[in-house]
Amino acid sequence: MISVHIENRAVRLRRAAVPKPKPGAALIRLRVGGICNTDIELLRGYYGFLGRPGHEFVGEVVGPAGSAWLGKRVVGEINLPCGKCEWCSRGLGRHCPARTVLGIVRHPGAFAQFLTLPEANLHAVPRNVPDEHAVFTEPIAAACEILDQTRIGKGSEVAVLGDGKLGLLVAQVLACRGAQVHLFGHHAEKLRIAARAGCETSSSGKLPVNRFDFTVEATGSAGGLTAAIAMTRPRGAVVMKTTVHEAVALNTAPAVVNEITLIGSRCGRFEPALRLLKSKRLLLDEMISAEYALEQAPDAFAKAQAKGALKVLIRPGA
Repeated sequence: MISVHIENRAVRLRRAAVPKPKPGAALIRLRVGGICNTDIELLRGYYGFLGRPGHEFVGEVVGPAGSAWLGKRVVGEINLPCGKCEWCSRGLGRHCPARTVLGIVRHPGAFAQFLTLPEANLHAVPRNVPDEHAVFTEPIAAACEILDQTRIGKGSEVAVLGDGKLGLLVAQVLACRGAQVHLFGHHAEKLRIAARAGCETSSSGKLPVNRFDFTVEATGSAGGLTAAIAMTRPRGAVVMKTTVHEAVALNTAPAVVNEITLIGSRCGRFEPALRLLKSKRLLLDEMISAEYALEQAPDAFAKAQAKGALKVLIRPGA
């Protein structure tokens, strides 16, 4: 099969054997994959990554024979916990110290014609959700995680800093919750998507000070956290969504003096994400910048890193 490989900050294609699923796992044929900022950071050296990337995907289960999932269209949670440790026993498998992570930590990713995942990680895609929307499930779940971690509700004033892929999804998810969302970014065409979703937007570059009870930092930049803290009211909260491969310098004094809570936020539950997708309330077609064949993965990654690009999709050939 054709497989995408990252090594020495380059994207290459390789031939690989079709993987054999372990007991309790499914063999999945890729239908569509999505390149996210984490994939780009892996290419740039995050985690010292070497191997096959890809964790946003929609696929069809093609094995093993007799599986209850056979023939179903699925998405999959990316964390593979050990199931035996204290963290797993407390329902915190996403933080299992022995976990592997699809396309990120010691588990080959989805950018190949076939991949494997435990059946316990799989979720069926609702019939009314096309592949092009279902591929957003994992980042939508990451956006929904904010609602599990905070008291953001109807009428809450929330700032979202960053108008990239995740920032736009976060803004839309919070707006669906009834929050008054203010999205701060630099790209008029991206901000128009958020405006159509009911968010207030700003591209002036002037950020308010001590204005919001909740600020979501999703800039993808090392300086975003400092800006987010400055925007947040005393005893407010900053939700940190950015992961970058370089070290982040931070003056902690404003956070300490203003008693600001910093909340790390990563993966989320797929169930609320799939419910939102089924509801058709999210603007996703506008967030797709390009589509490439799997065999064009180097070009797809180049496009995903281009200025202004949003989601770039990868599809295997016939």
